[in-house]
Amino acid sequence: MSSKPESSAWLALLHQLPAKPPYLRVKIWRRLQGVGAIPLKNAVHVLPRSAAAEGEFRELLAEITDNGGEAILIEARLLAGQSDSEVRGLFDAARDADYEEIADTARRLMETGPASGTDIAKLHKRMAEVGRLDFFGAHGRQQAEAALAELDRQRYQHPDVSRAATQGPAETSDLLGKTWVTRSGIHVDRIACAWLIRRFIDPQAHFRFVDARTHEPAPGELRFDMADAEFTHEGDRCSFETLLLRAGLTGDPGLQAIGEIIHDLDIGDSKFGRPETSGLGAMLSGVCASTDDDLQRISFAGEALNQFHAYFSNRKSER
Repeated sequence: MSSKPESSAWLALLHQLPAKPPYLRVKIWRRLQGVGAIPLKNAVHVLPRSAAAEGEFRELLAEITDNGGEAILIEARLLAGQSDSEVRGLFDAARDADYEEIADTARRLMETGPASGTDIAKLHKRMAEVGRLDFFGAHGRQQAEAALAELDRQRYQHPDVSRAATQGPAETSDLLGKTWVTRSGIHVDRIACAWLIRRFIDPQAHFRFVDARTHEPAPGELRFDMADAEFTHEGDRCSFETLLLRAGLTGDPGLQAIGEIIHDLDIGDSKFGRPETSGLGAMLSGVCASTDDDLQRISFAGEALNQFHAYFSNRKSER
């Protein structure tokens, strides 16, 4: 069905909800927000007339009446009190607010970044959702699109992407007794790398968490997931995958599986599409929400990553 508005006609849903159940009022309000309807009065919501809008309102009407409420769907033309252009302005104002939120989020990600592929994908999804409700072309869309384009551009100029040619395998002796350095505020890729280092490369490894913009490398340090690091993004690989390759750990099926999950979480391209990805992602997000201390994040996530590794390793051995 077409969602393009027709002439200057409107569809109006007039409804009255019962006092109970109390959640119904919130549910209907969210549904109205979700289809882009604008309130003219408390119980009157309008959409520009289209076949798609009529379908949305008919579904809402059925839900309201099925739950004991009353609703009427009418086709309307504005004659006095408000003009068509004023009502269109209400729609534009609502979408401008959405676009401003998207642009502000994109700017914050650029300031605090680098943004993960997952964060960027979520913003693009939100942009598409708002665009479907932008019936009249709100001016804020251009600003939001520009902010997203810049965020995408910076993603491919990611400060932890190596500009150098891909390096070969590292000698095991070169990886022991080092201080491993990465950007502070560790998240998916850096947490996984730190677990990998301490579990499979050097159990006595020390970590430093720094501001990558001002850090000067010191003797005895190995950097990961940061600009010009010894171990970082190379080509389409995330830092965890690079570390697996360079440390000669790609033969471990459990680590290989975790690497595929970390890749999709960090880069956000759904290259591997493993069903366990969302679960590990939620776990790591929970760890980051529970503490700002980077060493605690490594510690909290370590046991879960150990369990994931055991799970994938056992699955491989059973085949």
